[in-house]
Amino acid sequence: MNIYVKMFLHRGLIFSGLGPIVAGIIYLMLEASGTKLNLSGFDVFLAILTTYIMAFVQAGSSVFNAIEKWGKAKSLLCQMSSIYVIYIIGYSINHWIPFRLDVILIFTISFVTMYLAVWFTVYLITKKESKKLNEKLKFKQEEMKDIA
Repeated sequence: MNIYVKMFLHRGLIFSGLGPIVAGIIYLMLEASGTKLNLSGFDVFLAILTTYIMAFVQAGSSVFNAIEKWGKAKSLLCQMSSIYVIYIIGYSINHWIPFRLDVILIFTISFVTMYLAVWFTVYLITKKESKKLNEKLKFKQEEMKDIA
C-alpha cells in the first residue's frame, strides 16, 4: 500500500471521532440558543455518520501537504477541494444548508476565504519558525567548526 494512502487512513482514523463531538456541540448550542430542534433518530444518526466522514477526510487530506513531489499549489488545491466537496455533500445531506445556487455560492466564497486565510497564516508562521531554526543550526555549525 502506498505510504501516502496509509498516512491518509491513519490521520483520518485518529481524528474522525472529533466530527460527531462537534455535531453534538452544535446541536447543544442550537438548543441553548432557543432553536427548536425536531430531530428523528435517523437525523441524529445521519449527523453522526456524516460528521465522522467529514472529519476523516479533513484530517486525512492533510497528507497532501506531505507529498514532496507536489508543489504548494497542487497540495493546497487537492486538500482544499477534498474538504470542500465532503463539506458540501455532508451539509446538503443533513440539510444544514439548502442546496441552492446562491447558498452554495456564499458557502464557497466563505469556505475559500477562510481556508486560504488559515493556510496563509500557518504558512507564514511555519516559514518564520523554519528561519529561526535554520539560524540556530547555522550558529551551532559555526560553533562546532570553532571547537574543531
